Amino acid sequence: MPSASPYLTAWLVALMACSTGPATDEAAETAVGQLAAVSFSQEKDRIDVHLDGRPLTSFHYAAKWDKPFLHPLRTSSGLLISRGYPVDPQPGEEHDHEWHRGVWYGHGDVNGHDFWRELGRDKTGMIIPVSEPTFRAEGGRGFLSAELGLRTELGQGIGTLRQDYGFSTSDGAIVLDATIAIRADHGQPLRFGDTDDGGFAMRLADAFRQDRGAVLQNSEGQTDTENIWGQAARWVDYSATVDGKHVGVTIFDHPSNLRHPTRWHARGYSLCSANPFGTASFTDDKSGDGSYTVAAGESITFRYRMILYEGRKAPEQIERLYGQYADGGSE
Repeated sequence: MPSASPYLTAWLVALMACSTGPATDEAAETAVGQLAAVSFSQEKDRIDVHLDGRPLTSFHYAAKWDKPFLHPLRTSSGLLISRGYPVDPQPGEEHDHEWHRGVWYGHGDVNGHDFWRELGRDKTGMIIPVSEPTFRAEGGRGFLSAELGLRTELGQGIGTLRQDYGFSTSDGAIVLDATIAIRADHGQPLRFGDTDDGGFAMRLADAFRQDRGAVLQNSEGQTDTENIWGQAARWVDYSATVDGKHVGVTIFDHPSNLRHPTRWHARGYSLCSANPFGTASFTDDKSGDGSYTVAAGESITFRYRMILYEGRKAPEQIERLYGQYADGGSE
């Protein structure tokens, strides 16, 4: 296992201000205000994240998992909106793709090795901690960082992946900022192949399935997985009714990211990932090649923001929030 490199200073996230509330529901107005406090507690192989002392999510990095992830996902009032399986299976929910857990990052082809699927440690790669993750709370917000190694199914370390997460609230919504920095620091380049299986991803509860009435839309005015899968967009939003409340999750692609606006692996069964490396795999145009190589000794960084909200947000409201993020909501 490679030794950990010194931690970078955790990047700060700014609270977002949105002057327009949900169009119908009052949940986001009455849930948790802008001054809700984020805190942490260290458990065995897990860091719990709290909002005003109540569970929000957890960062799981135990050795039994092939990659770290945040799970479960909750709104500011505590409503569970991520699929439980396989961490905490719930009655009646789908049990496909056991590597779809909450929020995570992976890619299906890095130098020919699969860091997306988990088909057995002799078949697919692992993303493993090279040191204990760190966390801190400041000004009501929380910051969590993890230094991770890319280890192939052959046991070879080929690079380093750093994840920085920022947690805050704004107008009753949870704001989750993510920075994914990938370093080719093992004496070889890292080639990210053209595949739709990869990216910064989430798997939501079955209520967010399109065939159960969820609404999937993107910044380009397109709706439904048949129209938004593989398309380039600034953001993608999934919304649904959970326990009688209308709730939603939006992922923003930062303008600084490679090939912004990114393409999306936006499936109707409540999976969505931002993936800049899929071109031919998304379009069936074999003349296109979305592969990208990070030269030895170099790095690449991606930034994303997730908004977990209660109530309803019209596309123009989401676009206004995106504009705030793009104009400096990630500093």
